Amino acid sequence: MVSDSVELLRRMVSIPSVSGQEEELAGFLAREMGARGFRAWVDEAGNAIGELGAGPEEILLLGHMDTVPGAIPVQIEGGALYGRGAVDAKGPLAAFIAAATQVGPLEGKRIVVCGAVEEESTTSKGARALLGRRIPSVVIIGEPSGWDRITLGYKGRLLADYRLQRRMSHTAGPESGAPERAVDFWLAARDYAANYNQGRARRFEMLDASLRSIHTESDGLRESALLTIGFRIPPGLYPTDVEQALAPLAGPEAEVRFRGAELPYKAPKSTRLVAALLAGIRSRGGEPGFTLKTGTSDMNVVGPVWACPIAAYGPGDSTLDHTPEERLDLAEYERAIAVLAEALKRV
Repeated sequence: MVSDSVELLRRMVSIPSVSGQEEELAGFLAREMGARGFRAWVDEAGNAIGELGAGPEEILLLGHMDTVPGAIPVQIEGGALYGRGAVDAKGPLAAFIAAATQVGPLEGKRIVVCGAVEEESTTSKGARALLGRRIPSVVIIGEPSGWDRITLGYKGRLLADYRLQRRMSHTAGPESGAPERAVDFWLAARDYAANYNQGRARRFEMLDASLRSIHTESDGLRESALLTIGFRIPPGLYPTDVEQALAPLAGPEAEVRFRGAELPYKAPKSTRLVAALLAGIRSRGGEPGFTLKTGTSDMNVVGPVWACPIAAYGPGDSTLDHTPEERLDLAEYERAIAVLAEALKRV
């Protein structure tokens, strides 16, 4: 027989919620939190919100409901729960709800759990909707860190969409075709990142470039090439810096559009929130550590605006994010709930 917290997670993972299609899960979470004593509702952005207590100090547990595409059969096997979103990031969000339920209302504090929409999209719609509505005292972002690790920072992001349309030329002629020119742009972008990274040893300090997609077509008269490049931007570099460096590399015939820009963000280590999480991990016999992620999260969106103690925490192996093998170790999940409950009492 599974525990209540595991059953909560299983039901959450069983509800598909690809980014932009979170309505069913949001309604379920509002009902579930209401049954657990929260004041719960779905806000105008589609976020599932639950509040416990009524104190002036707000402790915001900000997770996200949406997932990337890809159906994985939901099952419990070998002590792990398999399914899309089990790690990223329904596991951390379920742990938030379970921990807050265990702790209950705290004197002088208001615990707020938010399941945000569209974190996996460049819009980050759910987190942005909160910016003008809430002034939290501390924020925990629900992302997989491993139960004994605390995440303090994320790289920034930029996407570049390259498009070239031109008249056909003979493949035996001297002109490069649209596919070749698109590949040349990708290679130039990769070289730009490699040059930036010279002398930098830590991955968090490096500029990462990845070819996300490429598509070519021809009707016999004209040909086109479209590709998208993703950049993970380290502290000290701005998305606009990358834009200015890349635009001239595209050539006069091509068009490059940039989107999804997010600044990198690194939170301070010496805060009462981090101290509370460290104490929570040690209370369960763990040796806590810190990590910096090469991806992005809603911390990039809210951290610079709210400027309060913030960290990301949650169960799960982040190397399983977005993979066909996504699964969450249930013993780790239960430990993370206990860590969060202890941290909520201490923060």
